[in-house]
Amino acid sequence: MAGVPIYEAYHDTEWGVPEYDSRALWEKLVLDGFQAGLSWITILKKREAFRAAFDDFDPEKIARYGEADRARLMADAGIIRSNGKIDAAISGARIYLDLRDKGEDLSTLLWSFTNGRPLQNGFEAGAQVPAQTPLAVDIAKALKSRGYKYCGPVIVYAFMQAVGIVNDHLTCCFRHDQVRRMGQG
Repeated sequence: MAGVPIYEAYHDTEWGVPEYDSRALWEKLVLDGFQAGLSWITILKKREAFRAAFDDFDPEKIARYGEADRARLMADAGIIRSNGKIDAAISGARIYLDLRDKGEDLSTLLWSFTNGRPLQNGFEAGAQVPAQTPLAVDIAKALKSRGYKYCGPVIVYAFMQAVGIVNDHLTCCFRHDQVRRMGQG
């Protein structure tokens, strides 16, 4: 979205950069779940409100949320007020912690699908970029099998792009080669 400063800053500094921190990955997965049916710019504009409402996406705190917290979130006009998405975020925090306590790290799980390395695509035009891929289907199945919600293949592919599991910057974009080099380290 050329001309929208918050979106341009996100594209130019964050989108597509390989992320390996499990907590940061979980936050992005939750935000992508809230995006379902909406545009990313809607979520991006509300990201700071989400962080405030969800205790900076601290899974330890969110996992303890009860009915009062749920009601508080549903009353917060700064975020997307969806019962299902709020419930998915809360249950997702509990799943995240349960898996961690069982020795399964979210980052390790997600990056295991690509042997820890970003996939480098070479799309020249936006029309070439898929909405989902077989890999996104596989990751979505893995997440759903662990109990996560709002993580279908289309959401997962957008997530994969955002956190650098795939480099989908177009080859004409100045970020394509920069992000490609980040994935070689």
